[in-house]
Amino acid sequence: MKKNLFAGLIALTFIPSTFAADYSVKIENLTHGTYFTPLLVSAHPAGTTLFTSGMPASANLQAMAEGGNISGLDADLKALGAVNIANPASGLLMPGKYTMADLGNPGAANTQLSITAMLLPTNDGFVALNNLTLPTMPGTYTYLLNAYDAGTEANDEIRGSGASGMAGMPVPPPLEALVGTGGTGVTTTAEGFVHIHRGVLGDHNATGGASDIDASSQRWLNPVARVTLTVK
Repeated sequence: MKKNLFAGLIALTFIPSTFAADYSVKIENLTHGTYFTPLLVSAHPAGTTLFTSGMPASANLQAMAEGGNISGLDADLKALGAVNIANPASGLLMPGKYTMADLGNPGAANTQLSITAMLLPTNDGFVALNNLTLPTMPGTYTYLLNAYDAGTEANDEIRGSGASGMAGMPVPPPLEALVGTGGTGVTTTAEGFVHIHRGVLGDHNATGGASDIDASSQRWLNPVARVTLTVK
């Protein structure tokens, strides 16, 4: 009896593990004319989320959604022991392009995956994968991501700084030549809660009209991104 039990234990030791250790993330911008600001990719513990739909945005989510500043969210998640990849594209992720983020083995405690970046040109629109449970079986998993509205700034669609607390859409290069001027504003009301983005209106007047967004090239519909997660 003892001999058989010992043999069984030895056999179990050499059974290949079906649980994965390493995670690689590919993020594709599916839009025609919308740019993603520097992305934040995070493997983090359960019990925390970037946001809750229908609830007000945090200050750090607002900073990301209005100005593309991921430093606050990055610090929040790292304080929980998260493994983060900040700005894997080394700047803006252009329409039709992709970037890669290698999370490696994030540790047993980091069971959730979140990804986010601001959308340009928008007032407070952002793409997000929020609190996905990481699969543990080896394989390739694909997810389509929607755009969200932080609800912290009116979607006036007017060129501006976009920094938190300051109205307007940020227009860093190469958007300076692509975004119009002279818009009078689409709306003056911020919603006050995070929700699925309803898209931008835009117009065809580059030096006036209601919006500074070019409706012919910068309008979009959900989904706006594709994530391919490879588990090894």
